[in-house]
Amino acid sequence: MDYKKEYTKWLESEYFDEKTTEELISIKDDEKEIEDRFYKNLDFGTAGMRGKLGAGTNRLNVYMIRRATKGLADYIIKNGDPKRGVVIAYDSRNYSDVFSLETAKTFASNGIKAYLFSSLRPVPVLSYGLRHLNAQAGVAITASHNPKEYNGYKVYWEDGAQAVDEVADEIVKSVNSIVKYDDIETMDETEALEKGLLQYIDKEIDDPYIEDIKSLSVSDGVIKDIKIVYTPIHGAGNVLVRRVLDELEYENVCVVKEQEKPDGDFPTVIAPNPEDERVFESAKRYAAEKGAEIIIGTDPDCDRLGLLVADEDGKYIRLNGNEIGALMFDYYIKANKKRLPKKGVLVKSIVTGDITAKIAEKFGIKTYDVLTGFKYIGELIKNMEKTDESFVFGFEESYGYLAGTFARDKDGVVASMLTCDMCAYYKSIGKTIYRGLMDIYEEFGYFSESQLAIVLEGKEGTERIGRIMDAFRKNGFPDFENLEVTSKIDYLKQERTDTQTDEKIPTGLRKSNVLKYVYDGCSWITLRPSGTEPKIKVYASACEKTKEKSLKKLDLMIDTMKKAIEELE
Repeated sequence: MDYKKEYTKWLESEYFDEKTTEELISIKDDEKEIEDRFYKNLDFGTAGMRGKLGAGTNRLNVYMIRRATKGLADYIIKNGDPKRGVVIAYDSRNYSDVFSLETAKTFASNGIKAYLFSSLRPVPVLSYGLRHLNAQAGVAITASHNPKEYNGYKVYWEDGAQAVDEVADEIVKSVNSIVKYDDIETMDETEALEKGLLQYIDKEIDDPYIEDIKSLSVSDGVIKDIKIVYTPIHGAGNVLVRRVLDELEYENVCVVKEQEKPDGDFPTVIAPNPEDERVFESAKRYAAEKGAEIIIGTDPDCDRLGLLVADEDGKYIRLNGNEIGALMFDYYIKANKKRLPKKGVLVKSIVTGDITAKIAEKFGIKTYDVLTGFKYIGELIKNMEKTDESFVFGFEESYGYLAGTFARDKDGVVASMLTCDMCAYYKSIGKTIYRGLMDIYEEFGYFSESQLAIVLEGKEGTERIGRIMDAFRKNGFPDFENLEVTSKIDYLKQERTDTQTDEKIPTGLRKSNVLKYVYDGCSWITLRPSGTEPKIKVYASACEKTKEKSLKKLDLMIDTMKKAIEELE
C-alpha cells in the first residue's frame, strides 16, 4: 500500500467527517506517523482485528468498522445464510457503543438482521447468544485487555467460536476487495428497527445464559461463607458475575468501588490486564480490610480471569494462568467425577503449561494441544461433536478458561463461579486454595512458567519480528547449560523433530509461525509473534522436583533467550 497516496486520499475526500480531517491535518508534518497509520490495513489475527483508535487504515475508526462489516456481510451473503442474522456485542472501551451501532447499521443496509445487545456485555455472552439465536455470525467490539488507546473487532461464526483461519482468511479477502469507502452504505437506526433489520436484545439471552452457567456448579451442600473481593476493572463483567454469585448464594462479595463502573479510559490502571498484578492494588486493600480469602478480577470484555489468594502467611499472591488452570481443572474433574464422560478431553494451547496434562492423565482424560487462540479450542469442541469424545475443560495460560459447551469462547463469568466454588470447597475441608496448589505440585512436580514480551511497533517493528523469527529458524535457539534438547518443533513446517533419532513427526496442526524446543523431556521454550499486538513473545516452562530448581532453570532460559534476541539487532 502506498501510504502517502492513501493519506492524501483520506485527507481530500469529502466522505470522511470533519473530525477525521482535522486529525489528519494535525499529523501532516509527521512522516513516520503518516506511514504507520496508512502503510497497511488492520489485519485479522488470532483474535480478529485490533488496533489503536484514530484516523487511518491502520487505525480503528468508524470507516474501518464499516469496511470490515461490509466485507463480512458480503462473505455471509455468498457463503452463509443471511436470513439467520448476526449478533453484536460490545464492552466498555471508548467508542465501543458507537462502533457496534455502526456495525448493525451496515449489516442492515445489506439486508442482514442485526441482534444488538442494548448495553455492554461480556464477550462469552455474545458466543452464547449467537448459538441461542442460531445466528450465522457474531461481532464483538472489544480489544480485550489492551491499553485504553485500543479497540477491536472480533468475528464469530455460526458455531459460536471466533472465525478460524479458513473463514477468517476469506473474510479478509472480502474486506480487502473493498477499495472505495464511499461505496459503503449504512441504514438509519429508526429505519432498521421499523424494517425488522435491527433488534435490541438483553434479558432473553442473559437469563438462559446464567441458568446454564449455574448448571455447571457442583457446590450444593458446601457452606459458602467465604469472603470474596471482585473487580471488573472498569469492564463489562460486573453485572453478570455478581448476578451468578448472588443466585448461588455467595453473600460476602465485595466489589472494588473505584473500578466498578464501566470506563474506557481505565483511570485506575495502566492497562486493564488481569495478568498484571498492579491492577489489583485497590482490590488488595479491600481484601485486607475484609479478611477475604480470594480476589478475582475480569478484564474489560470479561473473557479472562485473574486470581489472587492468601498464602500460608496471609499475604495475597497472584497466581499465573497455568496455576489457575491447574487448580480449576483439578477441582472441576474431582467435583464432577460421577458425571464425567467416558472419553473426556482437556484442550490447551501449545504455550500453556503441562501440569494439567499430568492431572488429566491421572483421571483418564485425554489432552489435546492446539495453536494459540481460543478459536482453536472452540473449533475442536465443534469437531468432537462428530466423535465419541467429549470436551471437559479448556484453557490458555493467558487467563482464559472454559467449562461447558454452550459458549465457545473463554468465559470470565464461568471462571469466576468455578473459582468461588473451588474456594468454598477447599475451605470446607480445612484448606486454602494456596494449599491446594502446593498439593498439586507435590504430587506432579514443580512447574514454573514465565514469558517475555518485546514490543516492536510500526512497519519497522513488524519487519524486525520477521527477521528474528527467520534467524532462530535458521540457526536454532541458544544452548543452555546442562539442558539437553529432546525435540524441536517448527509449526510453520508442521513437524516435530526428535533430536535423538532425527525422526520427523507431523504436528497435525495448521501452519503457524511458531518455534518450540523441548528440553529434558518436559521443560520447553516457545517463540512466536503475537497475533493481536506488536510484540514477539518468549514462553518458557521449567519442570523440576523442587520449586527452587524449577525457578532457577526458568530464569536461565528466559535470560538466555532475551540476550540472544537483543544480540540479533
